[in-house]
Amino acid sequence: MGETKTVHSPLVTYASMLSLLSLCPPFVILLWYTMVHADGSILQTWDYLRQHGLQGFIKIWPIPTATAWKIIACYGAFEAALQLLLPGKRVEGPISPAGNRPVYKANGMAAYFVTLTTYLGLWWFGIFNPTVVYDHLGEIFSTLIFGSFIFCIFLYIKGHVAPSSTDSGSSGNAIIDFYWGLELYPRIGKYFDIKVFTNCRFGMMSWAVLAVTYCIKQYEVNGKVADSMLVNTILMLVYVTKFFWWEAGYWNTMDIAHDRAGFYICWGCLVWVPSIYTSPGMYLVNHPINLGTQVEIILADIKEICPCQIVASYTTTSGETKTSLLLTSGWWGLSRHFHYVPEISAAFFWTVPALFNHFLPYFYVVFLTILLLDRAKRDDDRCRSKYGKYWKLYCQKVSYRVIPGIY
Repeated sequence: MGETKTVHSPLVTYASMLSLLSLCPPFVILLWYTMVHADGSILQTWDYLRQHGLQGFIKIWPIPTATAWKIIACYGAFEAALQLLLPGKRVEGPISPAGNRPVYKANGMAAYFVTLTTYLGLWWFGIFNPTVVYDHLGEIFSTLIFGSFIFCIFLYIKGHVAPSSTDSGSSGNAIIDFYWGLELYPRIGKYFDIKVFTNCRFGMMSWAVLAVTYCIKQYEVNGKVADSMLVNTILMLVYVTKFFWWEAGYWNTMDIAHDRAGFYICWGCLVWVPSIYTSPGMYLVNHPINLGTQVEIILADIKEICPCQIVASYTTTSGETKTSLLLTSGWWGLSRHFHYVPEISAAFFWTVPALFNHFLPYFYVVFLTILLLDRAKRDDDRCRSKYGKYWKLYCQKVSYRVIPGIY
């Protein structure tokens, strides 16, 4: 049974955990309220809270409703069914620290296609209007906040009582265990992988569904879709499409292969992704900005013909020696985590159509930058521990962590 390891100092770890546990839920509600009811203005929301205090905040916090529960339940059940029933290629994940190799069914792209086709079909044939989702958005976010918190309690209990594999263990601290999680690969039964569901099929899929929802809401209100909303929606859908096309690769990343199933990952994907990641589109619903200029998207495909690399060896917990390649050319010759740069750039460019009248639409860009810089540090620390002298050599050859010449 492995123990949960923290990267930062105990003081920073506890401060960050307690602040995120206590501040993230109300922030989701404040962001929704500001975007939908306060014209996207932080100052307007601040004036309201200054005048009405805590009672005013409680008043704007929507109560979870039966409609919200039904929408979430139908969506969650539909995505769970697609995850289990759609055919897909058998894919093996990386060998875990305890020597386990998880097996997945790669049907994410099919689930993505079926989800969007079904959602648009229900709207087109008048069976379900996606504007209902927008009109109950505050209630949905409120329900997700409380429902996902209960789900994380379930994961905490399951990790103690019925872990799915030997890749599970306690730090001995209940707060750390709840926040970071106990199980690396929790499953219900043999085939239903919980992290694939929370991270991919609920969280990332909701990003695409809500992007389309905001677009349809603007169309239903104004009779047309502004070019700013089109740019935002198209860029977001391109990003999410790329994610599901590459989903099997995601299962080898830190989120799945190293971070355990706790509040940080699961609550974040169930609540933070659909609320914060989609917020630029949420803002644009009531701000149909016409950019008035031609928008050009240039896609560059740069291929490295002769990659340079370091062959690094490491020893598993079972004593077996293995090798990995550390690339020192191409994008990874510029910085050790250069792939985060286009991630941040993409977030900025699909927010730019909101222009610069308010700061709040750009919160996601700021949040993502902080998240990825912290993730780069955690990954560096993990790799330093794993590869030892080879990682030190790699850092000498590729000196910057994320942004070439800066960081």
